Amino acid sequence: MSKAIKLVSQSKCFGGLQCVYEHESSILKCNMKFGCYLPPQHDKKKNLPVVYFLSGLTCTEQNFIMKSGFQRFAAKHGIVVINPDTSPRGFDFPGEHDSYDFGSGAGFYVNATEEPWKNNYRMYSYVTGELPSVLTSNFNVNVNKSAISGHSMGGHGALICALKNPGKYKCVSVFAPIANPSECPWGIKAFTGYLGENK
Repeated sequence: MSKAIKLVSQSKCFGGLQCVYEHESSILKCNMKFGCYLPPQHDKKKNLPVVYFLSGLTCTEQNFIMKSGFQRFAAKHGIVVINPDTSPRGFDFPGEHDSYDFGSGAGFYVNATEEPWKNNYRMYSYVTGELPSVLTSNFNVNVNKSAISGHSMGGHGALICALKNPGKYKCVSVFAPIANPSECPWGIKAFTGYLGENK
């Protein structure tokens, strides 16, 4: 697994730095971008806590950076905030870009088991495994002091990441999550496409 990252953009923000990085994901087999807010304490204190934020349908890593205003609070409390993209990019599978609620921008934070998605649409493993490893190799963080949050599809992602990994996250909080995806149109479409017909 490559843990090298490339800086895409960087802006001063509340005494810290709002960055976007790119890296080659071995899990997803593509280049992935993630937002990374480094608070002012990043250069002074060791083992800063991490909050992951998972965005919803159609979003990229830019959504949370631009719309939430979280940076002021992260700066005050010395928290590194990570927000990944919502799906792998660049494969152009048949149907991948046809609708907002399936394919690009709609990875649902699951590990797909169906063709052609199963070798690349593995956002669950990316968020819970590869991304934390990349962070510990490049930043002054303690992933054992992490929390996870999300909105809509990202709320679903935060819930499954936390519920499948007791003790991995100190806290999970969600906003308007797709909490029962097997009973709603978005979830039925995505789960059938990524995971198959067997419920």
